[in-house]
Amino acid sequence: MRIAIYSRGIENSQHQDFKLLLDELDKYGVEPVFYQDFFNQFYSSLQLKKYSTFNSSTDLDETISCIISLGGDGTLLDTVTLVKDTGTPVVGINYGRLGFLANIGKAEIQEAVKALVNQSYVVDERTLIHLSSNTSLFSDAPYALNEFTIHKKDTSPMIKIHTYLNGEFLNTFWADGLIVATPTGSTGYSLSCNGPVVFPDSASFVITPVSPHNLNIRPIIVPDNSIISFEVEGRTDGFICTLDSRRELVAKEIQLAVKKETFALNLIRLNENNFLQTLRTKLSWGLDIRN
Repeated sequence: MRIAIYSRGIENSQHQDFKLLLDELDKYGVEPVFYQDFFNQFYSSLQLKKYSTFNSSTDLDETISCIISLGGDGTLLDTVTLVKDTGTPVVGINYGRLGFLANIGKAEIQEAVKALVNQSYVVDERTLIHLSSNTSLFSDAPYALNEFTIHKKDTSPMIKIHTYLNGEFLNTFWADGLIVATPTGSTGYSLSCNGPVVFPDSASFVITPVSPHNLNIRPIIVPDNSIISFEVEGRTDGFICTLDSRRELVAKEIQLAVKKETFALNLIRLNENNFLQTLRTKLSWGLDIRN
């Protein structure tokens, strides 16, 4: 059995947890395959034996059972761009903070490895959002797990975002920006802008304005079989466009539209973990925190 491992990097305080993961994989005879840049970071400092490595999705062949993301949610979002449309399942072990996506804690490493070996886990299919434009944007990964956003440049005034749903005019948003979030992304940037929490299997997108000028503007939920297109006006010659944590400067003449991606992300979770449990844990629901 071969399992790929991706991380942006680990701190010295996390070396013990990392070695525990390697020991558990070795105990079950699992061969770890490390992302090359990550391997280069820890190889000399931890004095480990030589392991196999990978650099891109083309290296993730059918012998790779899954890919482990070590870090926070941002690290897992990076992993999504590596997996692409291979269908390789992803499991997030949380070395970060909040962890809606990477929801397996460091204390659960032994349990997680055992579940991966025995295949006693659940695979959730998570919708991705795809960006189409009349120019090349975001290289070979024009999709996101959490959200697509349009945002004004840092020092520019608000922008006008004319938004269309399946070709029919929806609204003009006078705002700092606009978020189109997947159900997975509803607990991310959209939530911080007062967007609703949406269940992962709800088959919808959430359109959430960022600091709207008109206070009667509120987030709206639309079916994920919709095509959402945009025309942007502003006093500057361009704006910022993002897919998850990746960003590009875009000229305001560029035509943009988003829709559901043709493939999905297979996200692994342990049997006892579910979305409601994650919400209660991460948002402290049901707890009296007034004192």
